[in-house]
Amino acid sequence: MVKQYPTMSEEYQKAVEKCKRKLRGLIAEKNCAPIILRLAWHSAGTFDIETKTGGPFGTIRHPEELAHEANNGLDIAVRLLEPIKEQFPILSYADFYQGIRLIKAIWLEFFAVEITGGPEIPFHPGRPDKQEPPPEGRLPNATEGSDHLRAVFGHMGLSDKDIVALSGGHTLGRCHKERSGFEGPWTTNPLIFDNSYFKSSSAAIRSDKALLEDPVFRPLVETYAADEDAFFADYAEAHLRLSELGFADA
Repeated sequence: MVKQYPTMSEEYQKAVEKCKRKLRGLIAEKNCAPIILRLAWHSAGTFDIETKTGGPFGTIRHPEELAHEANNGLDIAVRLLEPIKEQFPILSYADFYQGIRLIKAIWLEFFAVEITGGPEIPFHPGRPDKQEPPPEGRLPNATEGSDHLRAVFGHMGLSDKDIVALSGGHTLGRCHKERSGFEGPWTTNPLIFDNSYFKSSSAAIRSDKALLEDPVFRPLVETYAADEDAFFADYAEAHLRLSELGFADA
C-alpha cells in the first residue's frame, strides 16, 4: 500500500532529537527497553482493519485502555517516561504518547529495538491523535494457539510471516506472573535483541508452543533460528507495518 507521510517542522525535529538523547539515557539506566517495546506493541496491535479503529494513535495513554487486562503493568512505562515528558513541553502528550506528530511508544519501540542490538527500522512521524480507546480483547491471549493468533493478527491485516517475525520480539524481556499469569524470560539474555528466541527449547507461553506446532509457522521459526539476518529483515518489515496500521494510507 502506498503511504503519504506528513511533514514535520524544523522546530519539532530539533525537540525530537533532544528528547531522543534523554530517552537513550533512560533506557540505559533503567534497562526498560522490554516494557517500552510491549507498550508500543500493545498500542498498535489494537487496530482493526474492518472498522479502522484502534491502532497506534495515542489512546493507550488513557486509564481506560491501560486498565485492559492485557495491559497489566504498562502504567509502569507511563510513569517512567513522565519526567522526560516534563522536560519537553513543546511535545504534547499526544505526540509523546503516540499522538499527533510523534507516536511515543512506536518511536520508543524503534529506539528500544535498535539500542539493544536489533535491526534499524524506518520511522515516519505524524500520526493523528485519537481520543476513544479501542474495545478490550483485540490483543493476543497468551493461553491460546495458532487459530487465535491468526484471528487476532488477521484483524490487523497482518500475515503468518508477520506473526512469527513479530513473536521474535520476545527475545527482549520476560513474563511476569502478576501481569500475564506466566513467569520467566524467553531467552538467557533478555536485554539483547537477537534471534535467540527461535533457538530456545523452552516455550514460556501457549502461543510460543503454537509456533512450533503449526505446519506453516514452524518452518519460519527454523529459518529465523538458523539465519539472524533473515529474521532481522522480516522483523523490520513486520514492525514497520504494525507501527503504521491505519496511518498515512493514500
